[in-house]
Amino acid sequence: MSYVPTLKKVYTEHVFTELMKSRGYKNKHQVPKILKVSLNTGIDAEADKNQIADIQRDLGSIAGQKPVLTKSRKAISNFKLRENQVVGCRVTLRGNAMWEFLYRLLAVALPTIRDFRGVPPKLDGQGNYNLGVTDFSIFPEITIENVKKTMGLDITIVTTATTDEEGRELLKLLGMPFRRVEGAKPATVAA
Repeated sequence: MSYVPTLKKVYTEHVFTELMKSRGYKNKHQVPKILKVSLNTGIDAEADKNQIADIQRDLGSIAGQKPVLTKSRKAISNFKLRENQVVGCRVTLRGNAMWEFLYRLLAVALPTIRDFRGVPPKLDGQGNYNLGVTDFSIFPEITIENVKKTMGLDITIVTTATTDEEGRELLKLLGMPFRRVEGAKPATVAA
């Protein structure tokens, strides 16, 4: 029997059936699911090769697979940027690697942020979620002694949800700690 990630078990056993009931889907293929997770970080245009290698190593240890370096398409003199210069690092996760990363993000990394009050509940209008992390050292894979410069991280969670409400409900059932909206009434429990 093959290995099934913890969060994928939660999705198949609980979230899937809960979405079928709450949304009233007639077909199991209508239930939204997560397609992929993209991680992206920018690299300073004046960074040396050692710094680029360190960032690539750190993003690789966070993601669990080797990231791809992104290069500039054209030269922009105001930003001291030349053509084909390394400007970023990205990785796309699918399958078990995606579920493992999401589990570490939700269960370990986000709760370690100081004064954490939840993530913004705003989606992109098509059911996908974008999250910016200002310091990548919240992930346990990163040893702070080896970090010379802090780096931010953009996380994009792509779903098959057609609306923001579907995507938000999917992520909330998976354990995404959304921030409460100001002025929203608290949920009442029926007796």
